[in-house]
Amino acid sequence: MSGVERTFVMVKPDGVNRGLVGEVISRFEDRGLKLVGARFTQIDEELAHEHYGEHEGEPFFDGLVEFITSDPVMAMVWEGQDATRQVRQMMGETDPAESAPGTIRGDFGLDLGRNVIHGSDNEDPGANEREIALFFDEAELVDWERVDETWLYE
Repeated sequence: MSGVERTFVMVKPDGVNRGLVGEVISRFEDRGLKLVGARFTQIDEELAHEHYGEHEGEPFFDGLVEFITSDPVMAMVWEGQDATRQVRQMMGETDPAESAPGTIRGDFGLDLGRNVIHGSDNEDPGANEREIALFFDEAELVDWERVDETWLYE
């Protein structure tokens, strides 16, 4: 498989509390993406500041940190061809009101501050590596082959 990449995805506390982790995983698996790492975890303030560091100084930053540290999240690494772009498309727009039906945010999100899911930015080439490294050691990511990969990619 050429053009394979890994991308970081997180089901946020609102998605965890609403029981949407399994739905999110199913959607990505149904698409043909491969789960290579997963961790159910509670983010502390230090990690939240590292993860959302580019937003520090913004008026919404403190509320964002408070929210993301409020309850557990499901951190994941997905692999596939053009995985970041595919995940971003499946997630929908950051504002659920602007997200198309059929996207995760379009189907489950109602509020900008409670939009269920985070995914690495496909406009920032270093975002995947940086975010994956914040949540996972390389040894925690599993290389494996799906039995249907020959049917997914040319």
